Amino acid sequence: MNSIPDSPFFDAYPTINVDGKLIDLRTPRIMGILNVTPDSFFDGGRYENETAMLNHAESMLREGATFIDVGAYSSRPGAADIPLSDERERAVFAVSRLATRFPDAILSIDTFRSEVAQACIESGAHIVNDVSAGALDTRMLDVVAALKVPYIAMHMRGTPQTMKNLTHYDDLLKEVVDYFHKKIALFTAKGIKDIILDPGFGFAKTIEQNFQLLNRMDYLRVTGRPILAGLSRKSMIWKTLGQSAADALNGTTVLNSLALSKGASILRVHDVAKADEVIKLIMAMRDAADRDRGD
Repeated sequence: MNSIPDSPFFDAYPTINVDGKLIDLRTPRIMGILNVTPDSFFDGGRYENETAMLNHAESMLREGATFIDVGAYSSRPGAADIPLSDERERAVFAVSRLATRFPDAILSIDTFRSEVAQACIESGAHIVNDVSAGALDTRMLDVVAALKVPYIAMHMRGTPQTMKNLTHYDDLLKEVVDYFHKKIALFTAKGIKDIILDPGFGFAKTIEQNFQLLNRMDYLRVTGRPILAGLSRKSMIWKTLGQSAADALNGTTVLNSLALSKGASILRVHDVAKADEVIKLIMAMRDAADRDRGD
């Protein structure tokens, strides 16, 4: 494994180009989760109503979210596979309403289907967030390249329906890093420029493997790409603590703090205000560390 910098904080600070505007990741950013599905693991069914959806998005933006990530297909382990037409209808409805109500908001569409991605970008979204990194739709990379939008690529094996049975690794960290090196080469060859990496906590990984990956997530910095951490209310938290997802906010805050110290540039969360507090405190600690090094 290649060596990494000694600093506990990400010091490359890449930017991403979103619709002609550079988003500086020197200060970590928050991606607020907006699921318009009936069966997501934590908030399924809460935001299918238009008024509830818009009110929640407004709240997340007010609390400090830079991005709103719209999901119309539940990717939790064992979730039902829904028809493309259903996902597209839900997603386009949500994105178009959000883009009209919040024209300055940066919207991400969480989908592995290229047709849904294209329809949502055309309806006002700016980023594609693909849990399969192009593996589940052979057209996805060409579509993203043609649309010239940032692309979030996650590490996963199989599908949401099969991934829980695909958790054997000879060397988890090495295999995840190798996976991203190969994906980055493929993406750049296609012409995709703004690439964000998501380690995929909870996707084809056991609870123990999730913690192992988080503990060594800073090794992903060898890719030179921004890292997104999606730990919010995941089962690795509430199963470890003997709780439910509804009780996992404190655990989420702890792991988000660790993720930032391990190099995360974006936190994908359900609870934006609490994540914003974490970032402010971590930034204060980073500033103090910078001052100490300058003494």
